[in-house]
Amino acid sequence: MLPLISICLFRYAITPTGLGAEISYDFINSVNHKVHQDSKDYDFRPKEDASTYLLRPEVVESLFILNRITGDPIYREMGWEIFESIEKYCKTKYGYGAHPDVLDTSRSPDDSMESFFLGETLKYLYLLMDPDSEVDLDEYVFNTEAHPLKKFM
Repeated sequence: MLPLISICLFRYAITPTGLGAEISYDFINSVNHKVHQDSKDYDFRPKEDASTYLLRPEVVESLFILNRITGDPIYREMGWEIFESIEKYCKTKYGYGAHPDVLDTSRSPDDSMESFFLGETLKYLYLLMDPDSEVDLDEYVFNTEAHPLKKFM
């Protein structure tokens, strides 16, 4: 697995909810719980005041692209784990909501869903799980809103 996506996925894997925090992370000394900049012998954790998950698409978009380029099923497996976490911790009665704290499994999702969740996050998850999709990356590119556009050759 490529190092950059490994770091992105690690951000999801280290939280009890399986969701990646929105902004930044700290290195915490496991003995005295102080924040440090050096990662050696420290835990990597989301900053407490920035541990929300806003349903963003970037990680699942990367998983989709890497799965299509490499054919490695690990990217599909990771996408499925993220999808299961979204279903478990972000689903509401009428849709999905941002999760206020990825470190707290008892919190309910917020009553807010950005449009990019449906238009990008779920679209990339769908494409990731659909191996028979007609969207060939040799023929199409995606714009910033996850719309496939035929390449001009």
